[in-house]
Amino acid sequence: MDTRSTQRPNAVVIGSGFGGLGAAIRLQARGYQVDLCEARDKPGGRAYVYEQDGFTFDAGPTIVTAPFLLEELFELAGERMADHVRIVEVQPYYRIHFHDGRHFDYTGRTEDIVREIERFNPADVPGYHRFVERSRAIFDRAFTDLADQPFSKFWDMMKIAPDLIRLRSDQNVYKLTSTFIQDPALRQVFSFHPLLIGGNPFQSSSIYSMIHYLEKKWGVHSAIGGTGAIVRALVKIFEKLGGKLHLNARVGEIMTEDGAATGVRLADGRVFRAKVVVTNGDVANTYRQQVSPAVRRKWTNRRLEGMRYSMGLFVLYFGTNRTYEHLAHHTIVLGPRYRELLADIFDKKVLAEDFSLYLHAPTRTDPQLAPPGCECFYVLSPVPNLLGGQNWEALKERYADAILASLELPELCPNVRKHVITQRIMTPLDFERDLDAYAGSAFQFEPVLTQSAWFRPHNVSEDVRGLYLVGAGTHPGAGMPGVLASAKVLDRVVPDP
Repeated sequence: MDTRSTQRPNAVVIGSGFGGLGAAIRLQARGYQVDLCEARDKPGGRAYVYEQDGFTFDAGPTIVTAPFLLEELFELAGERMADHVRIVEVQPYYRIHFHDGRHFDYTGRTEDIVREIERFNPADVPGYHRFVERSRAIFDRAFTDLADQPFSKFWDMMKIAPDLIRLRSDQNVYKLTSTFIQDPALRQVFSFHPLLIGGNPFQSSSIYSMIHYLEKKWGVHSAIGGTGAIVRALVKIFEKLGGKLHLNARVGEIMTEDGAATGVRLADGRVFRAKVVVTNGDVANTYRQQVSPAVRRKWTNRRLEGMRYSMGLFVLYFGTNRTYEHLAHHTIVLGPRYRELLADIFDKKVLAEDFSLYLHAPTRTDPQLAPPGCECFYVLSPVPNLLGGQNWEALKERYADAILASLELPELCPNVRKHVITQRIMTPLDFERDLDAYAGSAFQFEPVLTQSAWFRPHNVSEDVRGLYLVGAGTHPGAGMPGVLASAKVLDRVVPDP
């Protein structure tokens, strides 16, 4: 049992992903004494790091946008981010590779984007400029004004309803994009972004079209040393502020009394008492597994099981004994089907024979992540979550080989299977087992309009006083900017110590 006494009031943060680290730093800087409980042997949550055969693999988030949200955390400790971790912009932001061999280099510079559009369909250039203006308008309202605002009351939603109507948030991302862009390939270029936060472009609200302007404004970056270098730097400043990180500290129960949080009990029996408890865990499993059904009036098991969950991910981490200098840092590999493949994944929940991929090649920016002369990769395939019923233990080796085979193109990774010297696989089953992800969903709730803002589980728990939520499953949503902004919401809703 924890008997440490302090003049600071205690707070407990569950999970050391970016949302949990951001929350822990902000609370510690405000005067709380924070215990940060991480179930695994290293911090990071989904930003875990695998080290294998001399290769360093970032397990999860690799696309760093809105770096000012990270800089704010260092400033709370009186530090400069540049003194702890180096963030560099990658160019192009993404190389989008089509099944017919064409590619589109996507950057933040308007003149470069226009030049790429002209190679596909010059008539779409005026429409692109209008699309940027719409993306900016959505960004100004949905991100700048609202990303760090709590949506704890229905009136919070009603106040922005006129803006949501005006900005046509009822449309999906693909439909909005198609209003401005006519070329089918270019429509894919400017609508794929919801996939990066767990959404189907044909179902996600057009609110998420703001991602184009967000990237245009702040760029797409990578950390030297990998995303894990950011995690290590954040842990360092958290501990400098006086916070305590506890590894191998799986929370078994969020304790309550008279409807209020009183702390947490770990699976090993240890107890940390606190009046403020913040969870960065999977929201569905936090409520289902850690909060007694007796105190849950809104987030019952039945209600949680009725939510729409994001797709799963199949992730293959691999290292090669040669380099591929022609590759971009981030490559989106689009297959022959777009709408139909997404319907298979999200709606039918069947595992298709074809796939679209995200290929991450961090050694194009930081060669030290692999041994000399080698290349470090992960390739990610959106797949059905576990509600699809696939037997991933039986399927994973064949599926991994099919992905590698599909990459063996001259413009991608020719003969790559002959050069793979190390690999590991993560399936939706691993997301469930290692990350407590309900149904193996990679991003928790699917980002549709009826599961956004006030309609998502709130940052302030509706069921337990003193319990707060950060991370992908609450407002504003998934992606590094979203989870860091969710921690910033706490400054508005957690009372001063």
